[in-house]
Amino acid sequence: MKTIDKIPTSKIQRATKLVSTGAKVGVNYLKYYGDKIVNTEEEAKERLNKNNATDIYDGLKQLKGSALKVAQMLSMEKSILPQAYVEKFSLAQFSVPPLSPPLVIKTFRKYFGKHPNDLFDTFNATSVNAASIGQVHIATKNGKKLAVKIQYPGVAESIASDLAMVKPIAMSMFNIKGKDSDKYFKEVENKLTEETNYVLEMKQSKEISLACSHISNLLFPGYYEELSSERILTMDYMKGEHLSEFTAYNTNQVISNKLGQALWDFYMFQIHNLKKVHADPHPGNFLVNEEGQLIALDFGCMKSIPMEFYTPYFELAKEENINNKNYFVSKLYELEILKEEDSEEELAFFTEMFYDMLSLFTQPFQQETFDFSDAEFFGKIAELGERYSKSTDLKKMNGNRGSKHFIYINRTFFGLYNLMFDLKAQNIKINNYLHL
Repeated sequence: MKTIDKIPTSKIQRATKLVSTGAKVGVNYLKYYGDKIVNTEEEAKERLNKNNATDIYDGLKQLKGSALKVAQMLSMEKSILPQAYVEKFSLAQFSVPPLSPPLVIKTFRKYFGKHPNDLFDTFNATSVNAASIGQVHIATKNGKKLAVKIQYPGVAESIASDLAMVKPIAMSMFNIKGKDSDKYFKEVENKLTEETNYVLEMKQSKEISLACSHISNLLFPGYYEELSSERILTMDYMKGEHLSEFTAYNTNQVISNKLGQALWDFYMFQIHNLKKVHADPHPGNFLVNEEGQLIALDFGCMKSIPMEFYTPYFELAKEENINNKNYFVSKLYELEILKEEDSEEELAFFTEMFYDMLSLFTQPFQQETFDFSDAEFFGKIAELGERYSKSTDLKKMNGNRGSKHFIYINRTFFGLYNLMFDLKAQNIKINNYLHL
């Protein structure tokens, strides 16, 4: 893969890159209008989506940082984005152009004050894995094989300006309007800022691996504070393949179920026992080893769950509460989905919308075991997402609904469900975490 010798770090440089990407998208639309004349609308639209997805991703992967991270987050919204965007943006999870070796050495000196060879017995300046915020290198010390994650230059300093640039696109895509939108973008900005703080990630990684070490078939790397800093993180090298690579060929149902149970238990234990969760469940953050065990990586994005959100959120996972109209509506107010200033039309629309969504989405929680290979269940989720994304009524209303905590908690569940479906995990014990 071609490497990158420099990353735009100033606000002007990054804005210029986004503007040039926008110009390419504009050209694609001109082609689309001509394409519609000689081909069907569906064929022309599909080509437009592919061209736009490619040009937008190519621009973002040069910028790296939070702009690329937002693309990665969007790739998990499979029911919202066209397939072309999902496929292209998914590359941001673990496959983007890495920094060139000379830039790696320069970055290491900047953040650690030393050449990597002064710290490790061996250090490979060619990356083995590059993602949105940092890339991973192999090193050895005292006979141990290590993974060294190095953050891209300028990422932490450009978060606020990057989000300001992508905010209009996101607001349009998710039908967010009005001054209330600031609380959602602030939540994303705060989380992205946390992800660039490797001292915090070190602390969170050690805490979560210790708290969840008893969960069967789940492994974590060890972490090395003396070989880490605010922008460099050193851990054990864990041998395995990315979850998406494994699921692409696996036909062993026993292993699928074992991995699925480990993944489900990991998330339920965090959410219900720790009230803090690994809020970045994409395939690039999980490996499968030769023994069929799950390896969890990257704890930069951890979401604390306050009780005032946790209680009503999980009360609405119970079927009897969803079907109790008055109780259901009261919880929607607690979760800031319904507002005192809503019109009768808005109250009726959003009550029905969230009834439809929760009745479907909470089905796994209403059973002792669940089959996450059920294509019909996931098909219904996709259909519901598509129905409301095309709703003309919804487009007329203020779409920014719910507590700011929904952003990362919902993202966690969407990601978890997608991983469970990719694994085709069956007979998963939903409440197994109670016995751990």
